Amino acid sequence: MGILSGNPHKEPLHYGEVFGIWSYVMMGKANYASYQTFINHCGDEDLQKILGDCISQINQEYERLEEILKVNGISIPPSPPERSYADSENIPIGAKFQDKEISGAISVNIAKCLVSCSTIMGESIREDIAMLFGQFHTNQAQTAAKLLRLNKEKGWLITPPLHTDIPNV
Repeated sequence: MGILSGNPHKEPLHYGEVFGIWSYVMMGKANYASYQTFINHCGDEDLQKILGDCISQINQEYERLEEILKVNGISIPPSPPERSYADSENIPIGAKFQDKEISGAISVNIAKCLVSCSTIMGESIREDIAMLFGQFHTNQAQTAAKLLRLNKEKGWLITPPLHTDIPNV
């Protein structure tokens, strides 16, 4: 039996897996801090629920990934400080994120997470790592679908130019 056969949890991580996991945790921590701030600015209840779901999802991912890093003797990326709660009514209008700006930022973050998950899945040689990021990818895609639906319902979706002139072929 080779070094990469048997229990995947006992196989070593390669440098790409380490960097991918570490970077994904770092990105998640930045998103977490942003989402805490966005909750303070957000006025729409549906968007607040999605933000809360995103924060919960990040926390679940942290636990699993940080454990993998610790078990493999890799330091954990630093966490930004927790954001304090602020009443959105006390934030001046000009300094306040609009709900559609928050939704757009979340959409961009989810797109980045989807690409990261796909990349890590493709680079992994450990099945457990590939499967874990497959689960994260599925969760992110489900959140993206909810957010897309919300963006359409609220009129927040900014579309690229639509090509409506279809040539006769």
